Amino acid sequence: MVAELTKLSSAELELMYKAPLLVCILIAGADGDIDRREIKRAINIVQKKQRGSDSVSVLFKEIAQDFEDKLKVLEQSYPYEATQRTPLLIEELSSLNSLWLRFSQGFAKGYYDILIMLAQEVAASSGGLLGMKSIGAEEAKLVKLTMIKNPGA
Repeated sequence: MVAELTKLSSAELELMYKAPLLVCILIAGADGDIDRREIKRAINIVQKKQRGSDSVSVLFKEIAQDFEDKLKVLEQSYPYEATQRTPLLIEELSSLNSLWLRFSQGFAKGYYDILIMLAQEVAASSGGLLGMKSIGAEEAKLVKLTMIKNPGA
């Protein structure tokens, strides 16, 4: 386990492991349809972020294990309709704000930056010309993850 996480309760620890999955479900499902391209892009980002020896990379190494399976299971635990699912995801992700002060600035900022990049990449993965680099209207409202405060600000 990552040293940064040892002081967390089991619920807080679960949130840290779930947050990238929650971001993926929130952004990919914003338009009501979580498609294969969005899932593949999320998997690719998480796998890239596990390379390295810093605490955030070590955490993402753990998160990346069976990411797609975890995503599918977690997705099933939320309402199917985006209008019902989105508020629940926003509320859960906003819980990260209370954890930032418990981490070093570098860890909190690194983790936050990956969540933001994950949101942007998932949003851009399935829109626009031939499904590339365009963010749909529903995703654009959420992609900045305004429910999560930037711990570096």
